Amino acid sequence: MDILKLLDTFSVIFYVIAGALILRYIGLIFTVKQQTAVIVERFGKFQGIRDAGFQLKIPIADRIAARLSLKIQQLDVVVETKTQDDVFVKLKISVQYVVIKDKVYDAFYKLDNPYYQITSYVFDVVRAEVPKLKLDDVFEKKDDIAIAVKEELQEAMNDYGYDIVKTLVTDIDPDEQVKQAMNRINAAERAKVAAQYEGDAQRILIVEKAKAEAESKRLQGQGIAHQRREIAQGLEESVNVLNKVGINSQEASALIVVTQHYDTLQAMGTLGKSNLILMPNSPQAAGEMLNNMVASFVAANRIGNEMDGNHKD
Repeated sequence: MDILKLLDTFSVIFYVIAGALILRYIGLIFTVKQQTAVIVERFGKFQGIRDAGFQLKIPIADRIAARLSLKIQQLDVVVETKTQDDVFVKLKISVQYVVIKDKVYDAFYKLDNPYYQITSYVFDVVRAEVPKLKLDDVFEKKDDIAIAVKEELQEAMNDYGYDIVKTLVTDIDPDEQVKQAMNRINAAERAKVAAQYEGDAQRILIVEKAKAEAESKRLQGQGIAHQRREIAQGLEESVNVLNKVGINSQEASALIVVTQHYDTLQAMGTLGKSNLILMPNSPQAAGEMLNNMVASFVAANRIGNEMDGNHKD
């Protein structure tokens, strides 16, 4: 009994499948895919629009006239035109469009070839807008060109059952010689900027070097002044010490000069290699130098006293 029931089940399934194939073969049934609209005509006249799923039609009388996709589609249009500064350029315009679900009838019956229609409008708009712009402006205002194309297409194609989703200027290709010239201009501009930066760097180095030298001279001058001040203070202390033992200022100054003279000779004698020749270098010469210095101090004091007397009178 179980075997007979199983055979009966298989028989039913077989007859159902066979019947469906026969009905499909004779055109009674058909299926519609998702996001697709099917236009059915009866004896050449529009009968209806069928949506996704299992559908029926009368064999011989009804026929499927078209299957329209309701997905977003893209059409790429390449337009060659001339800019305001007489440069030929190719623009690639990508138009994304979709069939309006409620206007499938218009999309199929009003337009024989929507691709040619869209292409014609794109050519018309681009060749009207680009000649108003210079080449550099075309690159900067490509979004404005895309918006102008979309507005023109939207207004025209909406009546035919098509909605323009978006338009994009995906490529701008000037003439090859123009591109080479633009590259040379760009390279020259970058070289100019680099030269300016290098000049600024050199100027900064020169200014900073001058500042460093000035600071070095200032510090050197302060060092020399400090050295001389210390020497003067040392000489003053030496003179004060000599004054305490009965040596007057003139004799003390002369003694200090002679002492420094011999100290210098001693320091020079300790050098292993020296080409310096000091003349004269005898005790008599040192004595004469001391006598001259003492005489000079005496004369200077006399002149000073006379000048003080004249001022008092």
